[in-house]
Amino acid sequence: TIAISVFFSGIIALTLSPAIAAIILQKNHKEHKLATQFNKLLDSLTNHYVKLAGVLIEKTWLSYSIFLLILGLVTYFYITTPTSFVPDEDQGYLIALTNLSDGASLERCREVDEKIAQIAMKHPAVENVVGLTGFSLLESINRTNIGTNFITLKDWSQRKAKNTQADAVLKSLQEEYDKIEEGLIHVVNPPAIQGLGTVGGLEFWIENRGDGGLPFLEEVVLGFIEKAKERKEIGGLFTTAEFNNLQFFVDLDRYKAKALGVPIADVFQTLQTFVGAIYVNNFNKYSRVYQVIVQAAPEYRERLDNIGDMYVKSIYNEMVPLKSLMKIYPKPGSNLISHFNDFLAARIFGGPAPGYTSGQAINALIEVADAYLPEEMSFGWSGEGYQEIATGGTSSIVLLAGLFMVFLILSALYEKWSLPIAIILIIPFGVFGAFLAIWLNGMPNNVYFQIGLVTLMALSAKNAILIVEFALMKYNEGLSLKEAALEAAKLRFRAIIMTSLTFILGVTPLVLSTGAGAASRHSVGVGVFGGMIAATVFALLFVPFFFTQIYRGEKKKT
Repeated sequence: TIAISVFFSGIIALTLSPAIAAIILQKNHKEHKLATQFNKLLDSLTNHYVKLAGVLIEKTWLSYSIFLLILGLVTYFYITTPTSFVPDEDQGYLIALTNLSDGASLERCREVDEKIAQIAMKHPAVENVVGLTGFSLLESINRTNIGTNFITLKDWSQRKAKNTQADAVLKSLQEEYDKIEEGLIHVVNPPAIQGLGTVGGLEFWIENRGDGGLPFLEEVVLGFIEKAKERKEIGGLFTTAEFNNLQFFVDLDRYKAKALGVPIADVFQTLQTFVGAIYVNNFNKYSRVYQVIVQAAPEYRERLDNIGDMYVKSIYNEMVPLKSLMKIYPKPGSNLISHFNDFLAARIFGGPAPGYTSGQAINALIEVADAYLPEEMSFGWSGEGYQEIATGGTSSIVLLAGLFMVFLILSALYEKWSLPIAIILIIPFGVFGAFLAIWLNGMPNNVYFQIGLVTLMALSAKNAILIVEFALMKYNEGLSLKEAALEAAKLRFRAIIMTSLTFILGVTPLVLSTGAGAASRHSVGVGVFGGMIAATVFALLFVPFFFTQIYRGEKKKT
């Protein structure tokens, strides 16, 4: 997007803009009084700027000290600024997950979901609540003790106050839901990018790569969660894996079934049909399509004794009662057996605690896993956490590749390997301004900020190119290096100020934006806003210094 827009902008600047300028600018143009005052102010500012730039050229030690200080600060900010993948957006709704004790009836779960809806509707930012009682969103299965509630918020135009933003509403509702004693309720954000995970936050998997089975996995998972909760960077940890659900084990006497001529498959088919359900076909009636589902009526499948009323047909055309072929006894087990990377695994959901970023939470979880998990256990990531780890470090490669491309293009333009360095050296000042801006606002280093850095790098180089190009022309006309550099800076001062102000004011709406997608716009806008201010100020002051230093060094070599 950026590349294509710059391409069209360049074409228009070289063709349409000069033609429009020729039409607008007239010989008898009279300057407005306000414009006259502005020009006087700008001329005064230009003179002061040229004097300061001359001091930096003369005071070499001072200029190098400032430059080294900026490099040190950039390194410090890069290392210490918390990282994240993408910011959590206010998407206009939240998700409340209900989890009752094992074996809880659907009616009990519905009562808790009704409490959730009543509490949510009292909040001034909530518009409506849609409940799916008996459905587990995280596991995509039906369970009577699980509920999923979608809490829709009012339009962003009606939620200007901070306490009506999604993160504030989440915190407020979670405090109220923690008071409900019937079960555990977790309020979560939807994923920042749809399809990237089931809910927002981190998805952490513990894999059992040994022979311990479910009991050993349960012990490790529960112990890991307790250890991870001790870390201040991590918040809201929970798992959907339950290893001690009450289940009934059907022990089929296969030898007896064979002796009576009962096919094994027919036994399980009968259980599936009467206790569960089975789809047969469709039929049309009154211009509508209906499904045929075979299932025993509720009163004939609500107790274990009902299995005695179920029969299966043998190969001898005799009806054999199921109770004569099997024994049923209770046995604890897992509600859902999950695999990750082909290994028996359990998924843990969580996210960063308030005041911390996802990058800090990821590092904390990795440290706990390395210290706590036994050798036969491993871990993995999915959702946003996986993407953040996969993209970690790639932004630095992109920035370095961009710098290298700029250097090669400028080297071809000036037909020199050394002169482009005067332009490249100004880029750290813009990066410093960007990191300083997000540091002052308590924002993380995420993907959107890194996209802004790429844009900022090009804009910083543009300002430096304007000065270096004119300085080289003036030097070839016979001026000294210092005179040429200062004259070029003076001539291009207005152009750099105007273009920089245009861009800074252009990104101001990103900095001040609210509503849907505001967090992403802030990540781009704040960094570019601060970086462009720093790049403009320092480029005007230091490009003449870098030009004289590098060109003087080149002359000494020749």
